[in-house]
Amino acid sequence: MDNRHIVIVGGGVIGSAIAYFLAAHARFQGRVSVLERDPTYTHASSALSASSIRQQFSTPLNIQMSQFGIAFLRELHQHLAVDGEVPQLGLTEHGYLYLATAAGAVTLRENHQVQKAQQVDVALLGQDALQRRFPWLNVDDLALGSLGLSGEGWFDGYALLMAFRRKARSLGVNYVQADAQGIEHSQGKVQGVRLRDGRVISCDVAVNAAGAWARPLLADTGFDLPVVARRRTVFVVSSPAQTPACPLIIDPSGLWLRPEGQYWICGLPPADDPDDAPLEADYEQFDTVWQIMASRVPAFEALRMQRAWAGYYEYNVFDQNAVIGAHPQLSNLILANGFSGHGMQHAPAVGRGIAELLTDGAYSSLDLSALSAQRLLDGRPLLEKNVI
Repeated sequence: MDNRHIVIVGGGVIGSAIAYFLAAHARFQGRVSVLERDPTYTHASSALSASSIRQQFSTPLNIQMSQFGIAFLRELHQHLAVDGEVPQLGLTEHGYLYLATAAGAVTLRENHQVQKAQQVDVALLGQDALQRRFPWLNVDDLALGSLGLSGEGWFDGYALLMAFRRKARSLGVNYVQADAQGIEHSQGKVQGVRLRDGRVISCDVAVNAAGAWARPLLADTGFDLPVVARRRTVFVVSSPAQTPACPLIIDPSGLWLRPEGQYWICGLPPADDPDDAPLEADYEQFDTVWQIMASRVPAFEALRMQRAWAGYYEYNVFDQNAVIGAHPQLSNLILANGFSGHGMQHAPAVGRGIAELLTDGAYSSLDLSALSAQRLLDGRPLLEKNVI
């Protein structure tokens, strides 16, 4: 009987998904504690995310993780209902639309081949087809677009986080308000998690799911995790523009936008992207955002910012992909970090995978071993081209 005590640092969507899948695993009879320093999730990336899901990645593994993710979201009533109450995510499958000029068309075609090999429901659209399908879009400088026809869209990420958390607690997971500061270890094994007040919570296994704050947690473990906090501002805008059947658009400039009720939300990776910038909206960025939006959708010339917020990407500077699996020196310390903006959509696959790793000793549903920390030590990046 598996009666270990597993302590998960971080109660966001990744930590809560791991907690749920562990508690739901038939062969796990131990205890799961989740340490979360801010149960209001005021600064949590999960609560501040734009909460979208796509299959248009450039690596097969990321595609497969999203395919499980969308299946899980579609069948949420089978997984996360508690006492007959089904979480409402507002899942909207309007697709992603990646736009490319002539300079980016080759990459878009290369990615398309990878995606089709993974049975992604995606179509390449030339300039004329783009204009016919989206007459409100300026396509003059475009050579190609890649449109997800199903299995892509957006949802209420905070509702998903709360659903994972509530279900995990109903299965016996203990959520503890605590500020984890480090890992206590001896002779190659984790002994416990050290808190800010000096207490140590002993455990048989520790899981680092601390998001943008994961790196300092490992400071004295002999492994420098290349994950930093990168600020991303989300703007909410209103406009008399009409954009029927609007997908989530990725402009060649890097700007993204999508409808949100009667508004639109949008954002742009900053030209200057420092580590650990204050978690405050970068309002100065809005002029650039507006110019790009009005150029791509002329009706957005009449546009007004309603509000804005900022959240952190837990950005893996090595290759923009997640680091999942055992710590290189401490076998009972599990990492689930560095998702670089796609943690929300990959949380179900990560939760399932780590639960399998901890209970069965190996991945059984989807092999996540390519995301292990060993690739960092070996200098073998698993590069993801489609980073937003």
